[in-house]
Amino acid sequence: MPLTETDRQLINRLLSGSSAGWADFVERYAPLVTQVIRHTAHAHSLKLNSDDLDDLTADVFAALLERDMGAIRGFRGRSSLATYLTVVIRRIALRKLTQRRYLQAFGHVKAHQASLASGEPDSGSRQVDAKDEVDSLMVRLPESMRNVVSLFFLKGKSYRAISRTLGIPFNSIGPTIARAKEILRQSHRPTS
Repeated sequence: MPLTETDRQLINRLLSGSSAGWADFVERYAPLVTQVIRHTAHAHSLKLNSDDLDDLTADVFAALLERDMGAIRGFRGRSSLATYLTVVIRRIALRKLTQRRYLQAFGHVKAHQASLASGEPDSGSRQVDAKDEVDSLMVRLPESMRNVVSLFFLKGKSYRAISRTLGIPFNSIGPTIARAKEILRQSHRPTS
């Protein structure tokens, strides 16, 4: 489906810096954003509550604003805007969900959810806390493991892609990730 005149005008208003254009864009495409996030999470067997969905929706819209609306400026009109945005939203959502999967794999999401239930930090500070926690965990790993863990959990790369990128055997990726998890679990055990 080609680009509609409505979307062409919307893009022009967005790129000219119109705040009304951004409000119209959000109103028009918010349902698409939530639908793509839900579908992406479901496809990766991840459950989202309404707070997770709200956070991811905000993350997607924030990412669309990054680099002076670089993702929107990258639209060439070869498809409908909705089709293009579906691909962009899916990539952003997948990146954010992969970061969440990383935290879950190391058992750190429950601690963050407990602080949410008590009403402590807001969404922005939760994201900063999660990033700080990931960074502090990564520093505990040897560099060779850190690279593998980062590519797998944070960038969502396949074992084959990691093998090619780092020049290490394909069959060593799984054991490296397992060893990294064990190192991190042991570093969090209380000492008696």
